[in-house]
Formats: sequence, C-alpha cells, structure tokens
Amino acid sequence: MQAWQVHENGEPSEVMRLEDVEPPTPGDGQVLLKVRAANVNFPDALLCRGQYQVRPPLPFTPGVEICGETEDGRRVIANPALPHGGFAEYVVADAGAVLPAPDALDDAEAAALHIGYQTGWFGLHRRAHLQAGETLLVHAAAGGVGSAAVQLGKAAGATVVGVVGGAGKAAVARELGCDVVIDRHAEDVVTAVKEATGGRGADVIYDPVGGAAYAQSAKAVAFEGRIVVVGFASGTIPSPALNHALVKNYAILGLHWGLYNTKNPKLIQHCHEQLTELAAQGAIKPLISERVPLSAAASAVQRVADGTTTGRIAVLPTPENGATA
Repeated sequence: MQAWQVHENGEPSEVMRLEDVEPPTPGDGQVLLKVRAANVNFPDALLCRGQYQVRPPLPFTPGVEICGETEDGRRVIANPALPHGGFAEYVVADAGAVLPAPDALDDAEAAALHIGYQTGWFGLHRRAHLQAGETLLVHAAAGGVGSAAVQLGKAAGATVVGVVGGAGKAAVARELGCDVVIDRHAEDVVTAVKEATGGRGADVIYDPVGGAAYAQSAKAVAFEGRIVVVGFASGTIPSPALNHALVKNYAILGLHWGLYNTKNPKLIQHCHEQLTELAAQGAIKPLISERVPLSAAASAVQRVADGTTTGRIAVLPTPENGATA
C-alpha cells in the first residue's frame, strides 16, 4: 500500500515521503481499517517536528484521525494506532475506540468530527459548563479547532465572538455563524470584545492558540468567566499570572481530550452520541475547505502548520471520493 513516512524529524513538507510499504497487521484488540478519508490536524505537524506529547518510533506515518471502513463494510471514525497513522491506504486502530460514522456526514466530514469536535464539546460543556445566553469568545475561529467550537457554541445557545487573522478568515467565521467577528490584524481584540459585550467581557474563552491570544483572554474575560486552554498553535506557552485570576475572579481550565480515553472512556461514547445527534439535526457540520488526494498530504500538513488554512483539509486516498489535485 501507499503511505507517507517520516524518517527524521523536521518540517512536514521536508520530511514526509510517500512510499510503498506493507499494510499494518492488527495486534490484540485492534482492527484493520481501509482509509476513506483522513483529516489534517495541527498535531500532525507536531509529530513531524518531534514536538508532540507522543513520539512514535521512526519511521512513522502521521495522521491522527480518519473515517475508515471495516473488513465487514461498516463506516467508522477512529484514531489510528501510531506509528501507522492515517495518511495511508490502511491503518490499524484499537477496536474499543472505533465509533460509528454519522450517517448525516460524508467521509471527509466524518473524519473531521472526532478530535476537534470532541475537544470542543468537552471544553465547552464538561469543563466550562457553557450556558445558553452566555458569551463565548473563540480564538482562531476560522480554523479546524476553532470552527468546531463556534458551531458547538451556537448549538448551545451562546452568543459567539470569533477572533481571526485577516479578512478572508473573517468571512469564513461569519459564514460559520459568529455573531461578532474580530480581525486581530485590524482591531484591538480586547477593546473590541469589551465593546461587543457592553464592557462585561466574555463568559467563556476557548483558546487553542496560546501566546498573545492568552494574554488577550485574561484581559477580555468576564467576572466569573472561564478560560479553556486547548493548545498552543502559536508555539508560545503562556505563564498565567495567578494573582490576576484571583483579583478578577476567573477560572483557567486545562483540557487534554486524550486523557478521557484512559480516565473515563464512557464519556467519549456519550460525547459521540451527542455530536451525532447534533449532526443529524444540522446544528453542526465540519467545515471542509479542501479535499485532496493522498499525494498532496505533505503540502496539506505544511499549510496547516503554517496557519494559512481555514476549516479542515481532508486527504482522500481514493480519488473517486471527490479529491481534487
């Protein structure tokens, strides 16, 4: 089969190589899946760079979430078991973690429902307890992680403020349903949030960016607000001023979605059921900005790493599934 292999750590476009390899062999408790679509995530870039919390042995295939097909023909979504990642024609996955693909979504959309939307659901509902009528601020609102949080926030009845970088991403954020869109290239984020909320600030802030975005969050959060720390796409991990959290009465909440797989896997299933129902209602629908063939996976991962994309890029190993070069 064909699979992208990383033999040394570095930038995705430089270290990912498309090669002919043997299909992976399932171990105990694993299943073999034919890849129908693989979603590109920022962690794929971190894996290539050797900066992810999991460091698979070299060589490995990146690709952390897929929509696949079981040997008996069922359509499922799964996190491939590294080092056999999703940018390949076949993967193996832990059988207990395989979930049914929602009928309301096509292969590319289903592949994108897993990590980003589960992270959003756990972050907004399990950690921050977002309530209808509250204001939700989403950093990088036009990106893959942010766009999921925007849709989930709207589905929960929140007023959603999206922060983006550039006019093109601002247009995408508006299409996603943001009630207010702030272009950080053209506006002062903190001032704009205060204006949009009558000086109160945002009740919940969803931050997959870190760095300067977190500093803005601390200034823009409301009394008894909650900042959900999801990741550090900026490359800078902030050091929160806890005295500031004390005097302003806000909470800083960490979210590592993967821990639920080991600490409370039943919640993963419950979350998937909630997401499947929302998809069936049309309340959420992953934004797939591009569908590309397997041969274009390395350039897609690099563009996600560079922050130039909106929504999600789906890699489709079978061209007739709708991929375009």
